Amino acid sequence: MPPPTDAAEERTRTQLRRGLRIATLVVAVAIVFGLGLVNMLRRFDAYPWPLAQPVALAALGLVLAGEAALLVRGRPWGRLRWAAVAVVLAASALSYAALPEGRTSTTVDWIFGAANWVGVVVLLDRPLRTAGAFLLAHELTALLHLVLFDEPSRQALARFATGSVTVIGFPLCVAVAAAVLRGLSAASAASQREIERVRVAEAVAAESHRRRQQRLAELSATTIPLLEGLADGSLRPEDPAIQRRCAIEAGRMRRLFAETDTVANPLVHELRHCADVADRKGVVVELDARGQWPTPPVAVRRDLIEPVLSVLATAASRARIAVVGGADLVSVSVVADSGEVDPPDPVTPGVHVETLNNDDTVWMEVRWQPSPQQAS
Repeated sequence: MPPPTDAAEERTRTQLRRGLRIATLVVAVAIVFGLGLVNMLRRFDAYPWPLAQPVALAALGLVLAGEAALLVRGRPWGRLRWAAVAVVLAASALSYAALPEGRTSTTVDWIFGAANWVGVVVLLDRPLRTAGAFLLAHELTALLHLVLFDEPSRQALARFATGSVTVIGFPLCVAVAAAVLRGLSAASAASQREIERVRVAEAVAAESHRRRQQRLAELSATTIPLLEGLADGSLRPEDPAIQRRCAIEAGRMRRLFAETDTVANPLVHELRHCADVADRKGVVVELDARGQWPTPPVAVRRDLIEPVLSVLATAASRARIAVVGGADLVSVSVVADSGEVDPPDPVTPGVHVETLNNDDTVWMEVRWQPSPQQAS
């Protein structure tokens, strides 16, 4: 779950985007039903087909009403967006088809400065190039009417160019602001994700370091006295018991180093490292794994491997390790030509050890039954 500060920032970004939509809608409504409607009514007698202008105005009003309804519900245009853009362009074309000659970009041409805002309202959450393409299409509609149906005098072209500055410029500024806001929101969200990723990585590294220090402290309680005894001569290297202790400590260290490796099957991976210690002293070790099982926690893996280490440490020439498991049981067994072995007692619940001795052969099995939470 994201931190409360992230949720607050996301709420702020959502409120800013919603506020921009509301402000743009208010401006569009004021221009269409304020300035546009007033200009149309004042010159209503000048239109050759007067009813076309109210129809075009109603079409723009329908799009603005749709934006208001979506704002109330907190939803974007979605699939209806392009249908709304088509309605705006169709309303613009209808108004120009019924426009008197020589009146392009004048006060009679009320839709020249109205349809542009309605289109930007619909395209406010789209990339800037989309809003720019719409404004260009709206501008070309007026320009085509000027060229084809009006006399394109220098005065008319100058009037059209002057009007285009506001018709394109102001809505484009709003579209740029919306694009900048989207960019800042995306950059902020990406930064938050990166910060969370770094935090998680740091937490995992700190926990791994803490566990390693704890395990090293546990090993030092048995390894350091052994090394000190060998150093001061109180322990003899040729003593079989000392050799066995050295083999066990070496196996524990190898398993400790393997605990932090990222592998698909940590249990088998750590057993292989322990088997390498016995292999170095001439013991032929076979390791076989069958089945699939949930990954045991580190503490459980230690309890599953420690008894096997005690057998491998006393094996004379051969040992065979078998790992068999499923969703409800994991079994690690070892058969070796060892003497009598006294395995350590498991620390974690659910781990059980069973040992059988027959002359110079020992068989040992360590079983773990995961809980339902661990099995899932």
